[in-house]
Amino acid sequence: MNSLLDSVTGAGADDENRDGSGDDGNGGGDNGRDGRSRGRRGRLRRTLLAGLVAAAVVVPVSAAASPQVPAPAPAVFDESAPAQERYAANLANLTESARMAERAGRGERAAKLREMASAGAGDARFLTFDGRGRGRAIEVFGDLGTADRIAVLVPGSDTTLDTYRRFRDGALSLQRRLAQEHPRSAVVAWLGYDTPGTVSTTVLTADRADAAAAELGPFLSRLTGLAPAGARLSLLCHSYGSVVCARTETGPGVSDLALFGSPGTGADTAAGLPTRARVWAGRGSGDWIADVPHVRLGGVGFGTDPVDPAFGARVFAAGTAGHSDYLKPGTASLESLARIVLGTEVVPHV
Repeated sequence: MNSLLDSVTGAGADDENRDGSGDDGNGGGDNGRDGRSRGRRGRLRRTLLAGLVAAAVVVPVSAAASPQVPAPAPAVFDESAPAQERYAANLANLTESARMAERAGRGERAAKLREMASAGAGDARFLTFDGRGRGRAIEVFGDLGTADRIAVLVPGSDTTLDTYRRFRDGALSLQRRLAQEHPRSAVVAWLGYDTPGTVSTTVLTADRADAAAAELGPFLSRLTGLAPAGARLSLLCHSYGSVVCARTETGPGVSDLALFGSPGTGADTAAGLPTRARVWAGRGSGDWIADVPHVRLGGVGFGTDPVDPAFGARVFAAGTAGHSDYLKPGTASLESLARIVLGTEVVPHV
């Protein structure tokens, strides 16, 4: 653990040398003040990085890295291709990816892909599927052709084809809750980017989020063409996914943007996000992300806590949710997120 922190923070000297007070024994004059200032900045940086990495280490969700898994190239569609055509082609691609993984001796990946293909009694609906490497997938729950309430769910770190089931379970849980009250609803599970590893330096910066936002924005624009005119579109963003959404130009089609389990967004306030949508934020009392320092130093960290009143989001009740529990059936967090999507009264956090 200490070696990991040292490698990330660059810690090698002792604290006395880092804060400058041990150089000449007096710490006085301009040199002393400069040393103390550098020392405070160094300690703050180390605290930030150590906190983020330590929080990451205790999360039991690490994914198997699969950079060399063979799979066919993704299906390519004309912009006007209907959803059903996309579903059929991507299901065929998914089935072939499972066969190729099996032949390559990647039995665990093959089993997970077969599970994805067989979901919904073999009627899995993927708008996008790419089985290569860690993989990408965009799956629909519900009928996009009739839905006038649509939620796009954006996952956080370590979400890959190897860990897809937990992401899918959350999307399905949300869809079932929506359908109880509004049958013409749909959920889109958007694994459309290469998520960072939870225990990695990439999860401390916005590099992956910037690349993802460049994919998510155009997707949201295309999605409106697959849904009925005037459909209400909400963007629900978990953990590192909230960093992605905070960098996404959502356009006028998105009415609500919900950030939950968020480490921060990189913006000081909700007004600084590139969206016209209403911005919501929630965090369960059992979520370890609360212990992550909400500061930003250069390109490291994500700044203001979205549930802080200073950020300016509408804070919703999330109950006792832990970091991976927000979409579990029967939870206060699921109820709040469903109400945001439906456009009904949302219980505020108290």
